[in-house]
Amino acid sequence: MWCVIIPTYNNAGTICQVVSDVQRYTRDIIVVNDGCTDSTASLLSRMDVTVVDYGANRGKGYALKAGFRKAQELGFDYAITIDADGQHFASDIPCFVEALSRHPGSLIVGSRNLSEENMPSANTFANKFSNFWFRLQTGIKLPDTQTGYRLYPLKKMGKLWWLTSRYEAELEALVYAAWQGISIVPIDVKVYYPPVGQRVSHFRPVYDFVRISLLNTLLCLLAVVYGYPSKFIRALYD
Repeated sequence: MWCVIIPTYNNAGTICQVVSDVQRYTRDIIVVNDGCTDSTASLLSRMDVTVVDYGANRGKGYALKAGFRKAQELGFDYAITIDADGQHFASDIPCFVEALSRHPGSLIVGSRNLSEENMPSANTFANKFSNFWFRLQTGIKLPDTQTGYRLYPLKKMGKLWWLTSRYEAELEALVYAAWQGISIVPIDVKVYYPPVGQRVSHFRPVYDFVRISLLNTLLCLLAVVYGYPSKFIRALYD
């Protein structure tokens, strides 16, 4: 049984359309209000969705963990995460479900076409940067480690002890899953980036890039003392 989790922070301009699009495929929707200061909360109050609201803005990673906890409380085994800014297409949800039927228990990762029209050049660089470090930390090559469009196996992910709470948490979740022996399966997904003047982004290039760099340094150290030894021990008993 699966649901869709939509973390949102000040996406009043797109949240209604995103929810409406997702409702074509499921009514099991959890929207996490990550301290919105615009009219998002008012809009959510009129929607047929489960809302998680904890007040102040805590970051995307915290919002995802709050959404996962609620999904687990409601008895869901899997959760598809989709961004609230309209860049993902709900029409790709069946692709995740189909991939799950072929790879039960896996973490399914949507892979964007990074040459898409209006794709910010900084995103392309950041993704290549992230892909390199992920492969170094896990030995796994993925085409897109920064996408927020994913299907998570909630039971296998356990208690979600991630160290970080903002954008870098999604990378940490992938590394954690790989170290736990969870199969990670990439699938192609569509993506839409509006022209620069219409784009809403809460990513802070310098601050968040520094946080991601610090996380990668820590994960490389943990890979040596925990990640790779865990994979080796697991391989001996598989």
